[in-house]
Amino acid sequence: MLEVDGNQKSGSGTILRLSIALASVLGEPLHIYNIRRKRSQPGLRPQHLEAVLTAAKMCNAETEGATLNSQEVWFKPGEINGGIIRAEIGTAGSIPMLLLTILPLCAFAKNPLRLHIARGGTDVRHSPTINYLKHVLLPVLERMNLKASLEIVRYGYYPKGMGEVSLEAHPCQRLDPLHLETFGALERVSGVSVCTFLEDRKVAERQAEAASSHLRAHGYDADIQVVNDRSNPVQKGSSLVLWARTSTGVLLGGDAIGELRKPSEAVGNEAAENLCSELNSKPTVDVHLADMLVPYVALAAGHSTYLTRTVTEHLDTNIWLAQKILGIKFRISRVGRLYQVERVSS
Repeated sequence: MLEVDGNQKSGSGTILRLSIALASVLGEPLHIYNIRRKRSQPGLRPQHLEAVLTAAKMCNAETEGATLNSQEVWFKPGEINGGIIRAEIGTAGSIPMLLLTILPLCAFAKNPLRLHIARGGTDVRHSPTINYLKHVLLPVLERMNLKASLEIVRYGYYPKGMGEVSLEAHPCQRLDPLHLETFGALERVSGVSVCTFLEDRKVAERQAEAASSHLRAHGYDADIQVVNDRSNPVQKGSSLVLWARTSTGVLLGGDAIGELRKPSEAVGNEAAENLCSELNSKPTVDVHLADMLVPYVALAAGHSTYLTRTVTEHLDTNIWLAQKILGIKFRISRVGRLYQVERVSS
């Protein structure tokens, strides 16, 4: 049985998510304890609980301790089947974080997965936006042979949530290694600026204009799509995601969300500054993608490598956990102003 102390390293929900994902792929029973012990509200919050239960549905797992606020879970997975599955968070808990739990399972499922997630948050704090997953993460995973698509049925924001998303993913059984070693030449900068029931205040337009102006001041032109959304009459909100593509297939992202008393211009400037920080350093993945990719390169056959501008706590935690569970080896080395992350082939 795999034993994981959730209080190690970052002590965050990423330890739970990655442990569940890797245990499911291995088909190994998992015992995880001290879940989110360092947090002000320790244990399983609604989004964490639903992530565990959704993974359990995918692989017909037996669970013990999978209840709200639990700090200890036993998870005994069976075969990863896929199929048609529904999930419901019930709060503004992060839908993208739930997706990060189950996406590694999709590669090794027996059948394609059609997952519908309701009553959650698509664009909330401490989480990538749903459009970041759609326009940055999923295209990079397709490069590794995992093909998945997202349909955003309804955007959801804090505090009421009520967002709704559908994922369709096709198993590949074998993930290809990832080789992103050179930045290349910048080809284009794109983005999506969304507001829900805030078109009267031109929120999406103002976010996009602020981001475009900030990017122009740094020498970058951007094509940002403006979306005046009316999918969720219960909860107003907004978000902006930007991404840059280069000649070598590099995708770098930067996003931001709207919040109460946060001007639309601040949202635009924040997302643009996040992307500019990446573009100015010329890595091959942004700081958030760097940690999200760890389970996929860990499970891929052979050597993978990419460059990031910093080693975040989440990246360090994910590498530590992947090495612990899978018995593989990562190497991080300094290359100029960047850090090279390598999954070393055995």
